[in-house]
Amino acid sequence: MIDKPAHLLRYTFARDYGLAIVDVDGDVARVAMRDDAMVTMLPEVRRAAGKRLNIEKIGKSAFDTLLSELHAVDAIDSGIGDEMPAESLDQALEGMPAAADLLASEDDAPVIRLINSLIAEALKNSASDVHLEPFENRLSVRLRVDGLLTEVASLAPRMAPYIVSRVKVMARLDIAEKRIPQDGRLSLKLGNREFDVRVSTLPTRHGERVVLRLLDASQAHLSLEDLGMRTDSHQKLLSLLSEPNGIILVTGPTGSGKTTTLYAGLGLLNDQSRNIMTVEDPVEYALDGVSQTQVNPKVGMTFASGLRAILRQDPDVVMVGEIRDMETAEMAIQASLTGHLVLSTVHTNSAVAAVTRLRDMGVEPFLLASTVKGILAQRLVRKLCDECKTPAGNTAELRDRFDVADDEKATFFSPVGCTECGGKGYRGRIGIYELALIDSDLRRMIQDGASEQDMEAAAFGGYNTLASNGRALVLCGVTTIEEILRVSRIQEATHAGV
Repeated sequence: MIDKPAHLLRYTFARDYGLAIVDVDGDVARVAMRDDAMVTMLPEVRRAAGKRLNIEKIGKSAFDTLLSELHAVDAIDSGIGDEMPAESLDQALEGMPAAADLLASEDDAPVIRLINSLIAEALKNSASDVHLEPFENRLSVRLRVDGLLTEVASLAPRMAPYIVSRVKVMARLDIAEKRIPQDGRLSLKLGNREFDVRVSTLPTRHGERVVLRLLDASQAHLSLEDLGMRTDSHQKLLSLLSEPNGIILVTGPTGSGKTTTLYAGLGLLNDQSRNIMTVEDPVEYALDGVSQTQVNPKVGMTFASGLRAILRQDPDVVMVGEIRDMETAEMAIQASLTGHLVLSTVHTNSAVAAVTRLRDMGVEPFLLASTVKGILAQRLVRKLCDECKTPAGNTAELRDRFDVADDEKATFFSPVGCTECGGKGYRGRIGIYELALIDSDLRRMIQDGASEQDMEAAAFGGYNTLASNGRALVLCGVTTIEEILRVSRIQEATHAGV
């Protein structure tokens, strides 16, 4: 057997003519031949292999699947290795024909170079996602940087199928299946940094839409100290994690860093003296010493069934990716009542709203009161670029708006934009948090069915909310009012003086 025999033939040759070298053993090369293969090209296959051919005929769908597997890669093709690709994204786009038929190209080099440069550009800008969106007259390429999407390229619509096919090959997806959504993964390395790329495809009116989620493996090893919490919130969270049992919830919208926070908590607990198990959808980062299970609804592996199975594995700490239904909530409560520490997430806008959400699911208030120990809500806001931020001109007006006392220090800055931040005025993100500890008063209010507003007043009293913590970041010149208003509720921000 030789290394990667499939690469004896170009991917485009195998795809167009229906002939692929599967493996080479001794003086015989095994060749898969599609039903509609161009048999006149067999001499070229024999020349490339330099061996006698053993031909096996297979159907079109099976051939396409085999071709995807043969050409799938564990890292992006040679364009991304220990160094950045030689070409920038702009250079790759300049070399891309506006409406050329890429199947007629000598090989896949233009598409490969474009994809390599695109992902390298995303990594260079610390993007979390790459969006490939086909429309009637263009293929839009957008990057999500610091939580906001920005279009970086608009390509000819005819290029979409070839770019999507190449991404699907790298992610080991079925290139022949275009009617249903698909999910896959691939890995890449850039210098000493390793990335997992989660690939999702979705059929749309004008073709398949692709989103690549870039996961930096180093983010899985962040500690709680790295998350930017205020000292008091950090100490309270440490106290919660030291509990022998109970439920700790993290809330917030998609992309607010909930999983990173949970992983940081698991890292603190992972001292080899506990059996830590998770059930996630999907498993984003590999945690050494933690047993992680992937949800798979197609075979009946849901959060609830996974949690039920985990509880038979003698766990000490359990992480459930999300509580999204009554069955999962009941299993999490049962786990807590039987002596386990359960960490999970709920999609709500504030910490106390998680109680309302679980009550709406049908969980009995007395069970919530006796099991939930603390709820952390969080958001990510963009930080002002240190290279170009400039002092705000209307300081007096801002101090009045924030109700800043004369003897209170406050430094206001405005975004400008420079080459370091790509002209945005912001660079990087920082978390803002609110942590509700379920004390005896809140426990009684939950059991009595108190309103969300009353529970918020008892939990925070107007202090240490998302908006008030964001306000503190504005006063010390880390971010801006606009950023806090973008991620926190307007009425809450107003009460905080933002």
